[in-house]
Parts: sequence; C-alpha cells; structure tokens
Amino acid sequence: MGSGQVISSEPFDFQGKHVTVAGLGVSGVPAAKALHGLGASVTVVNDGADERARAQAAELEALGITVRLGDGDTLPEGSELIVTAPGWKPDKPLFAAAAQAGVPVWGDVELAWRLRGPESAPWLAVTGTNGKTTTVQMLASILRAAGLRTAAVGNIGVSLLDAVLGEEQYDVLAVELSSYQLHWAPSLRAHSAAVLNLAPDHLDWHGSMEAYAADKGRIYEGNRVACVYNADATDKPSTEDLVREADVEEGCRAVGFTLGTPGPSQLGVVEGILVDRAFVEDRHKNAQELAEVGDVDPPAPHNIANALAAAALARAYGVPARAVRDGLRAFTPDAHRIAHVADVDGVAYVDDSKATNTHAAEASLAAYEPIVWIAGGLAKGATFDELVAKSAKRLRGAVLIGADRALIREALGRHAPQVPVVDLDRNDTGAMRAAVREARKLAHAGDTVLLAPACASMDMFANYNKRGDAFADAVRELGSADG
Repeated sequence: MGSGQVISSEPFDFQGKHVTVAGLGVSGVPAAKALHGLGASVTVVNDGADERARAQAAELEALGITVRLGDGDTLPEGSELIVTAPGWKPDKPLFAAAAQAGVPVWGDVELAWRLRGPESAPWLAVTGTNGKTTTVQMLASILRAAGLRTAAVGNIGVSLLDAVLGEEQYDVLAVELSSYQLHWAPSLRAHSAAVLNLAPDHLDWHGSMEAYAADKGRIYEGNRVACVYNADATDKPSTEDLVREADVEEGCRAVGFTLGTPGPSQLGVVEGILVDRAFVEDRHKNAQELAEVGDVDPPAPHNIANALAAAALARAYGVPARAVRDGLRAFTPDAHRIAHVADVDGVAYVDDSKATNTHAAEASLAAYEPIVWIAGGLAKGATFDELVAKSAKRLRGAVLIGADRALIREALGRHAPQVPVVDLDRNDTGAMRAAVREARKLAHAGDTVLLAPACASMDMFANYNKRGDAFADAVRELGSADG
C-alpha cells in the first residue's frame, strides 16, 4: 500500500468552455444539462439516431444545446473537454482524436466529483465483478440505521450528478461504481472503498484482465481511512494486490473481510456471528460483535461476504455496531438475487436470474446442496469447465436452456458425467415453464431447484428480470396445480 501526495482535482471553470458530451442516455442528458447550467457551450455527439435519441436531442436543443446524431467519432472543433458516457470504449476514434489534441476525457462520475462543493458528503465506494448493488444497498441501510442522511447512488441507478447538484443534503453517500465509470474518473478520491471480487468480465471493453483489474483498483486511489478487500480471494490479481499497489493518504488502512475467523484488521464470522477486529481498540486482542448470520437476507455465503464489506465501510465511517445489525435486518434484497420463490413437495425453488456470469453462478451454487440447476443463455465468451468442476458434487441434475447451452452440457459431460442433464431445444415463451417441470422430475424432497444461468438472458428474454419472472411464474403454477 503506497503512500504519497494525493492528486487533488483542480476547480474547473465551465463558463464559456466548449464541452463535448459523448453519448445520450442516463448519464449524457443530465451531464449536458448540468454543464449548460454552468455556462458551458455544450455539444452532444451520439452514435445512434433512433426515435429515443431524437426525442432526447429535441429536449436538449430546446435549451440551446447543440446535438449531433449519427456521428460519435468526430471531435467537434474547439472542444476543450469531453464528458463521456461510461460505456463508450476507450478505443473509439473520438478519444484518439482527443488525445492527439490534448483534450481531457472525463466520465459522469469524474464530472460529479469535480462539481462537489467544499462541504459535500464524502463517498463510500464499492466495485467488484459481482455483488456491488446488494453491498451498496446494505451499506445505505446501515448508514440510515445510524441516523445518517444518505443515498445509494452511482451505477445503481440514481445519478451521482443529481446527488451532488440536487437540493437534498447528505452526510455520506454509498456509491456503486463500475469498471467503466472508474476508467473515466482519474481524480476520484473516496473516504473509503471496497473491491468485492475480481473475475473475468467486460474483457472486450477493457482489452485484458490486467486492464480490467487496474480500472477496478482505481477505486482505492487516495482513500483516506480504509481500503476494504476480500481476504478469501485466491484469483490473481486479488483485491489485496490492488490495495498494495494503491497510492493512498497517510494513515489509510487495509481492512480485509473473510467468511472465516478474522485476524487483526479484518471482519469475519465466528460461530454464526459477524465480528469486527479492525475498528476496535487493541484489535490484536479484542473483537466487536456486529450481527448474526441470520440477520443477513438471504444468509448465503456470498451475501454474508457482501454484508461484511458493507459493514467494514460503515465502520470506517464511524458507525456503531448496533447500526450494522439494525441496518442488515432492515435490508431487503432486490428481486432475482437468490430469492426464495416457493417450496413445492419439499423442494425449494430459488431465483438467481441475476447470476449472469460464471463467477456469480459459482457463488450461488455454493449456497445450496443438493441442487437441480437450471442454466444457460448467452455465454458472452465464457467457458464453464471451472464452474462445473467446482460445483459438480452439489448437483442432483441440470436442465439447460438458451443459445449457448451446449457449452454447459459439454462441461458437465467432462466434469460431472454422473449428473443427469435435460437439454431443452426451444426458445419460445413456454421454455421456462418446461424447464421448471423437468427440474421438478429430477428433484427430491430437501433439494433446491436453482435458476443460476451463468449466462446473459437476451437470447430468450428482454433482461434477467423477465427471465426470473418467468421462472417464478412457472414455480407458482406448480404450486397451484398441486393445490
């Protein structure tokens, strides 16, 4: 963990500056409006020119903002700054032209950070391949339980610009940040931050696992109090490696979280109790009880890890132990995240449609045994051998759906040949109903039928929410038919 002078973000006077906003949408439109309100001369460029883009363009043009649809590659003449939507790839010609012209590129997170006032709320920031949203929501619940004015913001759906520029006053913000957002936020300096986990994802955008990890690691730069990392991680680079490489403020500490017994400067689990050995006096001898495992909903291992990470950030901010317990008890997870749908004939049916990659599916499969696994969809370049090898002993059977189900079937054949597999070659609206019925045939009382697809949903469903809804509807049909 390096220590040195922290680069502060210099004030930026937008009055009369020519600013290009790259991309319409959830970040581009509020960014354009905010910059226009600050006196900048704003030009918005956008690749597409569909009906939605034209409607957004008309809204902005009515304010006096220039919008250029159908050409997101050309740098507008006179540009002094680009503010980009986080999803725009770094290799776009627009950014190459900006680099050649010496024009800086910020994301919406960087813009929000620069526009903070001197008395603005500090940021407790969270990133990771999986679990970000749940952890940030848990953190916000804990902060509220401590009587603090807070909000879950960032990649979670509430614009950071709105949080920074709005009239509502906050004591502290719980901030979810994606690797895209961190890539474009060079001067962000959080109070404390956590990287929950690292697994291959979005490599087509970042170019390599090393570049992806480096962008995640940016969240630790300039941390003031705590860099929270996953002490159980075995992959390289690990989140602890990222902490070691970070340049932080003097006195900032590395704080690990583990599902095992914590050492000094860690949070962990002892006999069903979440305990803190980081933010206590004489942490070499003492531990503070925070909550029971049963206070975490649901108490699956990866969700307990999320709770520990949230607790670590809250404790870094000075939150008392009682607020951790009360905040976790008050927290209700979003739909389609290891959500128990129903029990039918002694079999539990669990919807984890949000498990859209192998890392998330592995965590979900580790929470149950024995399992009839419903999986498949769009693999996005993923391979499944490691996932199946690690989970094989837990599987009673598997039902496969979706465009890339053959990849999972082949991995099951190599690493779990004893597991019966139903391969559903259909993608109509009744496919999920059929999958649930086939899973019921394979399941015994005491088993769990688990939808943890390890794949994206867009081959058959509009999104993972629709896929989870279809699963839940099919399960309820089973129950009503029995009734």
